[in-house]
Amino acid sequence: MLRELYSRWMYSWETALTTRDENRVVRPLEWGFEWLDDFIDAAGLRGTVESADLDGDAAERAMMALNEAIVGNSAAFFGYQRPSDFRLEERAPQLFPTNVRPETLRRDALLKRLMAEGKLKKAKFLRFTSPVRTPYPENDQVNARWYPAPDERMRGKPRQAMLVMPQWNADAFSHNSLCSLFNRFGISALRLSKPFHDIRRPAEIERSDYAVSANIGRTITAGRQAVVDVRCCLDWLESQGYEQFGILGTSLGSCYAFIASAHDVRLRVNAFNHASMAFGDVVWTGQSTRHIRAGFAQAGLTQERLHRLWSGISPFSYMERFAEHAKKVLTIHARYDLTFLPKYSEQVIENFRARGVDFVSRVLPCGHYTTGEFPYKFIDGWYIGSFVHGAFRDVAREQPRAAEAGAEAEKAEMVER
Repeated sequence: MLRELYSRWMYSWETALTTRDENRVVRPLEWGFEWLDDFIDAAGLRGTVESADLDGDAAERAMMALNEAIVGNSAAFFGYQRPSDFRLEERAPQLFPTNVRPETLRRDALLKRLMAEGKLKKAKFLRFTSPVRTPYPENDQVNARWYPAPDERMRGKPRQAMLVMPQWNADAFSHNSLCSLFNRFGISALRLSKPFHDIRRPAEIERSDYAVSANIGRTITAGRQAVVDVRCCLDWLESQGYEQFGILGTSLGSCYAFIASAHDVRLRVNAFNHASMAFGDVVWTGQSTRHIRAGFAQAGLTQERLHRLWSGISPFSYMERFAEHAKKVLTIHARYDLTFLPKYSEQVIENFRARGVDFVSRVLPCGHYTTGEFPYKFIDGWYIGSFVHGAFRDVAREQPRAAEAGAEAEKAEMVER
């Protein structure tokens, strides 16, 4: 009886949180092949795409073929040339809100007033030009708030750093407290602004709609850019002397984080806060993406077809690749989630188990949006913080053994010669 009452209350609360924003826009289906122009040529699909211009069925077949090519040659698709313009920028932090709720607008106004009066403490941000280019120059300037750990807390162990990728439509302050928490453990953090988010968001949109929308190709490109930007951040961290790396991704950020980790062996510590196997399944069934589903439904698409149309940015396509290398993994999902349905998160756990991935699973007694509410945000923070601290401790212990094993192998090779 109590469990039933609790579940009703939680679903009601979750629904209220996912429906309170009134600035969601239903956009029509667009194939967006122009966003993937460079890879279309590399995959030899130019003729297929050009023949699809006037035929919806042909366009769908061409986009599915393109996704198959992305998965089949993902090393190239998520490959990149190292940026040459890494720089640290110092400025007062801004909120960059994505909703028009009164309390959000008041907070934004307060921060702007404090900044104008010179009363807002400046922060450091890593900036560089993304190797993946879009028609929006502001989006192509990567932004990552830098939280270096104090020297005294890093002493006596390898230099460790976490990359942090918040949820879809996160403002610029989301997850900053987790970065400060990692600093207490002697772990530095880069809080990455995802493509089309906060300072990278084009002025023409209120929300971060271009990251996930009914434009198939643009959504794929946003995922590609996010993955490449993560890998570039690792390059910069290495240039600063950091040796061991992890990543935390929440919701959409967890999808990006997983694909980045599957393509970069440097990411040993992985925390996926709300995870799912298929990008299309989440968008089709999620309560907070109903406006996107509406655009697809108007064009006659189905969940099964969308599942395939976004296979190139879905974790299920890279599960084998992810499991090839030793990683420490945390998965967190919510029992009453109406955005990432629990059955899809459980599929991630089943796949990790089947492939022998070293993972820990935690279940929150709330939903997707209620994770950010009291007391669940503290439970979530505890799960993440304790895992990251312990996982990096274990990785640091393993490093000397790995170095010794490498030295022994090199010695044996010399003897054989």
